[in-house]
Amino acid sequence: MNSENIQIDPIDRRILSALGRDGALTSSSLGDLVGLSASAAHRRVKLLEAAGLIAGYRARLSREARGNPTTVFVSVTLKDQTQPTLVCFEDALRGCAVIAQAHLMSGESDYLLEVPVSAEDSFERIHREVLARLPGVQRLVSQFSIRTVFETA
Repeated sequence: MNSENIQIDPIDRRILSALGRDGALTSSSLGDLVGLSASAAHRRVKLLEAAGLIAGYRARLSREARGNPTTVFVSVTLKDQTQPTLVCFEDALRGCAVIAQAHLMSGESDYLLEVPVSAEDSFERIHREVLARLPGVQRLVSQFSIRTVFETA
């Protein structure tokens, strides 16, 4: 099943919202929040998972657990925006363990990358050995985050 074959009702939206805030909710707690029995809540969650609307669950680790990384945002401008260049660049990104997120952008740069850099590593090494070697890169502009103001799930 995929998300095109499922009808989302207000209860499903409340389930998605609740799990987006706390993916560790038990079926019983989730049911209480949305007005369903535990078994009905569990059944709906399984349908939402099967439809691809719930892509997975993960723990949000503290900065300490992640080694107190510095977050660097890197704007990437490619040499051109042809389909082969974009596909080659995106395929290479998927193999880069140091990149937490990558976004195709509108505006001045083509991509925005989020690169957490642990205290044991250096951004210079990541820039030189990983980012500058990505295919199709013309320009890299890096900005270091001073601090995270807030995060949502």
